[in-house]
Amino acid sequence: MVDTIFSGGPVFTAGAVRARPTAVAVEDGRIVAVGHDEVLDLAGPGTERVDLAGRMLVPGFQDAHVHPVWAGVDMLRCDLSDLFTSAQYLERVGEYARSHPEVPWVLGAGWSMPAFPGGTPTAAALDTVVADRPVYLPNRDGHGAWVNSAALRLAGIDRDTPDPRDGRIERDADGHPTGTLHEGAMALVGRLVPPTTEAEQVEGLLLAQAHLHSLGVTAWQDAIIGDYGDGWDPAVAYRAADAAGSLTGRVVGALWWDRGRGLEQVPELVERRATLTSSRFRPTSIKIMQDGVAENFTAAMTEPYCDGHGHRTDNSGISFVPPEVLGAAAVALDAEGFQLHFHAIGDRAVRECLDAVEAALRANGRRDARHHVAHLQVVHPDDVPRFRELGVVANLQAFWAALEAQMVELTLPFLGEPRSSWQYPFGDLLRSGATLAMGSDWAVSTADPLAAIHVAVTRQIPQAHREGEPEHPVFLPEQRLDLASALTAYTAGSAHVNRLDDTGTVRVGALADLAVLDRDPFAHPPEEIGDTRVLRTFVEGRQVFAAADA
Repeated sequence: MVDTIFSGGPVFTAGAVRARPTAVAVEDGRIVAVGHDEVLDLAGPGTERVDLAGRMLVPGFQDAHVHPVWAGVDMLRCDLSDLFTSAQYLERVGEYARSHPEVPWVLGAGWSMPAFPGGTPTAAALDTVVADRPVYLPNRDGHGAWVNSAALRLAGIDRDTPDPRDGRIERDADGHPTGTLHEGAMALVGRLVPPTTEAEQVEGLLLAQAHLHSLGVTAWQDAIIGDYGDGWDPAVAYRAADAAGSLTGRVVGALWWDRGRGLEQVPELVERRATLTSSRFRPTSIKIMQDGVAENFTAAMTEPYCDGHGHRTDNSGISFVPPEVLGAAAVALDAEGFQLHFHAIGDRAVRECLDAVEAALRANGRRDARHHVAHLQVVHPDDVPRFRELGVVANLQAFWAALEAQMVELTLPFLGEPRSSWQYPFGDLLRSGATLAMGSDWAVSTADPLAAIHVAVTRQIPQAHREGEPEHPVFLPEQRLDLASALTAYTAGSAHVNRLDDTGTVRVGALADLAVLDRDPFAHPPEEIGDTRVLRTFVEGRQVFAAADA
C-alpha cells in the first residue's frame, strides 16, 4: 500500500518523455510509480488520494539564487517592498517610526530606484519623517542604501569622506553626501547598525520559508552566507532552525567571498563548510560578487557607459575582484571541491567569471563542478557559447527580462546599442546548449517562480506585478523561452545546480518534492502563465503548504 496517489490531471515530469503521465504514487517520501490508471491499483485503505481534477502536478520549484533570511527579517521591519512611490515610502517610514519609538534605528528595505529622480533618494526627504534617530534602508536589489542625516552624521560621512574602492557616495554639485550610498559605501553606515538577534533571524527564516513553500518552492540556494551588507550571517538562522527540526526546505549555502581579501581566506571557507554542514543545510558553494548593477553604473562593462544622450563616458563600471585574483581564487576553490556561484551583471564581469572557470579547468581538469553565473544581464555574443563549452550553468533571474520603469529610465539610455540588445539572452543560451537554472533573487524581486516563468516565456511583466505601469512591448522577443524549457530550468535545472539529483523531476525513485498548480498552464495562453497559483506543496511527500481553496 502506498501513502499518497496523485491522479486525474497532467503531470509535468521535467524529464525527456513526450507523453504526460496522469498519476503518481508516493511511499515513504519517494515516488514509487508514475503512469496512468494502473497506478491507482497501488492504493490501499490508508492511501491519501489527491484528485488533481485537471490541474497540473509539477516537481517542486527550486530557487537557485535567493536571500530568504534577509527577506524574512525585512518583512518583520519597515518593509517597503509592496509600495511603489516616494510618497508611499515616506509615509510607511514615518508610520513605522511613530509606532516603534523604542527602536534606536529605523531599519527596513525594499524601495525601488525608479521612484526617485536618477534612482537616488535623499536624506533631506527622510529627515522630514524621521530626524531623531538614524535610518538605514537598502533598496530592493541590495546594491544601494537610503539613509537620513542622522545616519550620515553618526558615520562621519561628509564632503571629505572618500569613496571606498568598491562603492560610491552619491553627492550634490558641491560634493556633499545626499543620502544614497552605492555598493561598498553602504558599509560606512551598515557596520554601525545594531546586530540582528538570533531570534529575529530564525523568525525571519521561518516566515520566508513559509512564503517560499506557498509558491511551490521546496529547495533553494541561499546566495550569501556570511557577513555582507548590514553585517549579519544567515548561517546562524539555518543552524538553529535545522537543529530545532523546523527547516523543511533543502538548502545549499553559498559562502561569501570577501572581495577585500585574497586566497588566505580559502582555508577558512573549507573550515566553515565542515562546521556548518547539517542535515538540510549544505554550504558547498562560494559566492563571488564580481560587479554591481547597471542602474548605478557599477556593473562591469567591456565598453564605457553612455551619458543618456548616446555619448560615451569614462566609466565602465567596477570589477570588485581583480581578474588575476579572481582566476587564482577559482583555481584554489575548485581544487577544494567548492562550487563557484558568481554574480555578474555586465558583459565584462560575465567574461571575467568565465575566464576564471576556464583557468580552473586548465589547472585542475574537468570534474562535475556545476559552477554557475547568476543574473547575466548583459552578455557579449562571443561569450554565449562558452557556457556550454566550459560546463557553466546559466543561472537566470528571468523576472528582470522585461521592459519596465527601471529598464526604460535607468538602464537602456546608459547602455546604448548594441549592448541593450545583448540583455538576458535566454534563447541564445538555450540554443547554444547551455544548461539553464532559475532563481528569483528575492527580496530583490518577487519569489514567485510562475511570475518569473511568465516573463521568460513572454518577455513581459505579468499584470499583477506591473506596479501600476501600462503593458510595455515584448522585450527582445527572440530571447523568449518555451514554457517547457522555462519550467524545466526552475525545477530540474536548479536541482542540478543544487546537486539535489534525486529531486527536480517526477520519476520513480526521486524524492516526492512536488507542487500542485491550480491549472495546466500549457492549456492556457502564455499571457496567463503569471495567473497560475500553487495550491499545495509537498516535501518528501509531506504537505508543507495548502491554499485555502486547495
